[in-house]
Amino acid sequence: MTSTAASPTKPLGNDTTTTLSDMLLPVVRSPMLDQEEELFAYELVFYRQGAGTDADTTLVGGVLSGITDGAITRLVRGNRAFMRLPRTLLLEQTDILAHTPRLGVIINPIHVRDTAVLQRLQQLALRNCPLLLDLGSTDPNASEPHGAQEPLLRLASYVRLDAKALDAETLAARCKQLHDRGLSVIAGNVDDHVTYARCKTLPFQAVQGRYLLVPQQIEVPVLTPSRLSLLRLMSALQDNNAGPVELGEIIRDDAVLSYKLLGCVNSAYFALPRQLKSIQQAAIFFGVARLRNWIYTMSLSGMDDRPPELLRAALIRAHMCEKLAQGMPSGQQEMAFMAGLLSLLDTLLCAPMEFVLSHLPLAPEIRDALVENRGPFAPLLEHVYAWEAGDLKGSQMQPQDIRKMAGAYYAATQWADQVYSFAEQRA
Repeated sequence: MTSTAASPTKPLGNDTTTTLSDMLLPVVRSPMLDQEEELFAYELVFYRQGAGTDADTTLVGGVLSGITDGAITRLVRGNRAFMRLPRTLLLEQTDILAHTPRLGVIINPIHVRDTAVLQRLQQLALRNCPLLLDLGSTDPNASEPHGAQEPLLRLASYVRLDAKALDAETLAARCKQLHDRGLSVIAGNVDDHVTYARCKTLPFQAVQGRYLLVPQQIEVPVLTPSRLSLLRLMSALQDNNAGPVELGEIIRDDAVLSYKLLGCVNSAYFALPRQLKSIQQAAIFFGVARLRNWIYTMSLSGMDDRPPELLRAALIRAHMCEKLAQGMPSGQQEMAFMAGLLSLLDTLLCAPMEFVLSHLPLAPEIRDALVENRGPFAPLLEHVYAWEAGDLKGSQMQPQDIRKMAGAYYAATQWADQVYSFAEQRA
């Protein structure tokens, strides 16, 4: 279920939306969510490990190109975004940021000792460029942690604290201190739900970390009626005898799902030669297995009680796994897509993976990858997990692997955003 789903189709904008992947620039967008779990901003994290032998030159060129041609804006869907810029780019190319008002710069505390950079940051602040001071490297035991940073605090509109490095009392005190002086405070490195719960009670503007992708520990899982209904639908779709007619009958009574599905497959993104007017026609055109993946995707994306960025993450994983499985037989590519999509099912449904999968008659290869981390799809998932976490060295990725991942990730974000935009629609 991708933009390369069928030979007659051609993804919209192939000539303009793949600049970053064409440049093989390793980047991932890390969401910052507000108190309502809606997107506040992205951080764009560029991986130096995959930027080649002259990483600084490669990153500067790639970032400049991405800003100029709009690739970075498309990567973040026009939302507010922050990124670290190499010193060279900060000193020589900051004028380009004046044309992208929602693109901000992350400030390192060491910049307070760099007169040239400090002057450039002052110019950016005067042009209303969003500046985020990252205090993650500040000594957590310092009695006066922000005094030396006063010149930067006067320039910044946003400040990020390291929620992992600070104990609860210190985190609360520093958050309140910064908030009281009118700064928007962001909690960083929130990697578990205990820390997240602590941050929710404090005046943080946004929270950022791996907690979003980590399932909550629940002693007695309970599936709500809507989630049980979702699992029944997914189980019915696993019927090996289901053909185009059967798929149409399975979702016939779900008018909203049918509306979203047909709207998406008929969108300009796929540039179909003719409009598909029924689920049966779509199944014949795309193939039963691929359309079944489409229905899974629309069903999960329609969950309105989970953070939208979590749903997008599941779609990105699905598309990346399918892209990375292109050397496998076509049937396994579709199964790789399913493995990626369901890899966050426990987090989406707030229940243990084994418990959730007990309700689904999945292929053994998919179940093995999700539960036991083995089988043909386990290495694909491991690469995706490593990319999300920025652990390119730990995963022992080779340069060619990193280039492949860079292209797959950028394509996956564009595809996921397109699909989710239809999932949000109301019939």
